[in-house]
Amino acid sequence: MTLQWTFVATVLYVEIFLVSVLLLPFISPKTWQKVFRSRLASMFAVYSKIYFYIFIAILLLLFAESIREVKKYSDPLEVADVKHGQAAETFHHMKLFRAQRNLYISGMALFLWFILRRLVILIANEATLMAQSEASIKQAQSATAAAQLLIEEKSLTDDNKKNSAAEKGDEKGGKSDQTVVEKDLARTQTELEKTKEELYKAQVDFESMKKQAESTNKEYDRLLLEHEKLQNKLASVEGEGDKKGN
Repeated sequence: MTLQWTFVATVLYVEIFLVSVLLLPFISPKTWQKVFRSRLASMFAVYSKIYFYIFIAILLLLFAESIREVKKYSDPLEVADVKHGQAAETFHHMKLFRAQRNLYISGMALFLWFILRRLVILIANEATLMAQSEASIKQAQSATAAAQLLIEEKSLTDDNKKNSAAEKGDEKGGKSDQTVVEKDLARTQTELEKTKEELYKAQVDFESMKKQAESTNKEYDRLLLEHEKLQNKLASVEGEGDKKGN
């Protein structure tokens, strides 16, 4: 295996490892968010788009090169000369096998590069939604407590005003204060309704992101199964090549 294909295979193994680590269920999105916002990750994040497109360009070039090699050695005119016989044909099949192996490796590395980037974005978005949901819940609890406090204050004020009106006969002043308290209560109830709506929207967004993450996990499992099938196929082709070589 030449240097460039060794590089592609290394990238593929690193991608499989990173995707497997990102899919570990016992590491929460908040933990990954802290890792993504760390000083070391921030240094790479500055030029992340440049790195992403450079790797895409390299992998696309190698993928195109592997397709060219497969077409080259799949051409029956390239099969060997009649003078060289079985040895030339075996050498041709070995070249074809290597070209197909390089095609599989570069294709999977290119595909997993997109999967890895998408996983990082989904995990970051899920962590953000979780933080917003918690903040909305705390805000709703605070608004509920404030509304309850205002209701209790209104009840006490009503009792005091009734007693004061009975003692002093000042019904007009009591009604004015009661109106102010009722307005405060109505305003607080309106804010509480808005907070509940924001909490509901955050929960809906969180559920949507959770479903997307589950679908990504299923897609990754399917890709791993296909990758295992390809490896088995490569192993069988290598075995046939060794038998022919012997």
